[in-house]
Amino acid sequence: MSPTFSTTILIVGLAREGMAAARWLARHDARVIASDLRPPADDVRIELENLGVTLAIGPQTPALLTDVDAIVVSPGVPQDIPLLQQARAAGLPITAEPRIFAQGCPAPLTGITGSSGKTTTTTLVARMLEASGFRTWLGGNIGAPLLEQLERIQPADRVVMELSSFQLLYWDEIAPWPAAPPPWNRTDAISPNIAAILNITPNHLDRHPSMQHYAAAKANILAAQKEDDIAILNREDAVTSPWAAARRVEILAGPGQPARAFPIRGRLLTFGFAKPARGEGVWLEDGRIHLRRADRTDVILSTDDIRLRGRHNLANTLAAVTIAAAAGATPDAMREAVRAFRGVPHRLEEVARIDGALWINDSIATAPERALAALRSFDEPIILLAGGRDKHLPWDEWAEEVRRRARAVIAFGEASPIILDALRDKTTGGRLETVITAPDLPAAVQAASQIARPGDVTLLSPGGTSYDAYTDFAARGRHFRELVGQLQQR
Repeated sequence: MSPTFSTTILIVGLAREGMAAARWLARHDARVIASDLRPPADDVRIELENLGVTLAIGPQTPALLTDVDAIVVSPGVPQDIPLLQQARAAGLPITAEPRIFAQGCPAPLTGITGSSGKTTTTTLVARMLEASGFRTWLGGNIGAPLLEQLERIQPADRVVMELSSFQLLYWDEIAPWPAAPPPWNRTDAISPNIAAILNITPNHLDRHPSMQHYAAAKANILAAQKEDDIAILNREDAVTSPWAAARRVEILAGPGQPARAFPIRGRLLTFGFAKPARGEGVWLEDGRIHLRRADRTDVILSTDDIRLRGRHNLANTLAAVTIAAAAGATPDAMREAVRAFRGVPHRLEEVARIDGALWINDSIATAPERALAALRSFDEPIILLAGGRDKHLPWDEWAEEVRRRARAVIAFGEASPIILDALRDKTTGGRLETVITAPDLPAAVQAASQIARPGDVTLLSPGGTSYDAYTDFAARGRHFRELVGQLQQR
C-alpha cells in the first residue's frame, strides 16, 4: 500500500536527490515546496509545476519554514546554512532522500561508505549479487536515486547503496515527525542491515569542519545497527582498525564535533591483506582471496581473476567479497563477477593509445590520496595532469610519490599554485623532469600531447575537485575523453 503524506515538506536543493524526493513526495499527496538558489531548467520547472510542487527560487529566508512539517535536504547543501540552523532551533525534522528510501525499503539493505573505492566496490558487490540470482538494486551516491523505485522493490531482492559522508549526516540527525505515516515517522537513527566502511582518510575538509566531524558522519552507517545486522570494517585502516579490534567506535572531540562513542552491535566481519588472528573476514594468501565465516574457510578466487589495476583495486575486491558474501552471494558468482568486471568510468579508465603512449582517465581522483593510488598503479613513466579545486587536504605525500613516478606534471585549474608549491624542489633525485602549468584541462591535454613519448602513461588524476570548471568529476572525465578523441583524429 502506498503511503500518503498529508504534510507540508520543504525540499532544500533541487539537485538529483532533491528532485527525486520532490517527485516521490508529491505523488504521495504531500504538499511540496522546492527551494533552490538558482531556477531549474524549463523542463524541470514544468514537470514540478505539473506535480503541484511550489517553487521558491532565490534567497532561503526563515519565511520558508512557515507551516512546514519536515525538511528534505540535498547532500550538496552545506549542513550549517542559516536556514537549517533555524530549522533545528524550531525542532523541525531534517532528513534526506536516501534516508527516506532506507526507512521504507522492504528488502535487505547493504550500505557502503569510505573515503575511496566506494563506487568500484559497490558496483562489484551488486554484480556479485546479480550473478548469484538476486534481483539487485544499485543506487545512493551512484546512479539514479532509489526512492522513485521503492514500490517496485520486493522483500527477496537485494539493495546496495553507496553512501557519502554528506548523505550519512542525515542518517543520525532527525527530530520527531509524528505527522508522517509509518515507517517514516520513526524518530530514532537508522543504519543499513549490512554496513561497510572501506577506509577513512582526510577528505572533504572544505565542507567538514574537522577530521573528527568527517569520521563521525561516516560512522553513522554503523550507529543504529542491531544485533542481527552485520558490520564490515577494514582492519588495516588507521581509523577503522581500532574500532574493529575494540568492537567500539571512538571519535575524539574536534571543531564542530563533540566526542562520540558507541558499541558495534552487529556481527563483525573484517577485510585486509594479512590473515587475521581471529574473527570472521577476508584476507589474501598465496595469491588467493580467502573467506572465513564461523568455523569454515573458503578460497573464493585468485588474484589472476582480477582485471583491475592497482593495489587499491585489490583492496576493493577484498572488501567486495566480504560484503557480497554477507549479503548472500555464492563463491562461484563472486568469481564470475570479478572475472567479468572491467571497472567503472573515470576510474583508471583506459581511453586511448596514441603513438605508443597510453591515455588514462582517473577523473574520480578528487583528493591527493586518490591520485596517489593511481600513481602507484603504473611502473611506466607518467605524464600527470593534476589540478582542479583544492579541498584543503595535504599534498606532501602526493608530491613525494610524483617525484618518484612521474616524468612530467602539468598543473591546471585553481589548484595550480598549490601544486607548484608542493612540487617545489622535487625535480632532483627522482624521475620528475619538468613541471608546467596550463590554464585549463584542454590546454593541459594539448601540452601533454606535445611531450608524450612511446611507453608513457598520460594520466588525468587531478587530486582536486572539478568545481572550478565542471559540474562534477564525470563531466570533467567526459571532456577529457573528448579531448583525447580529438587527438586521435589528427
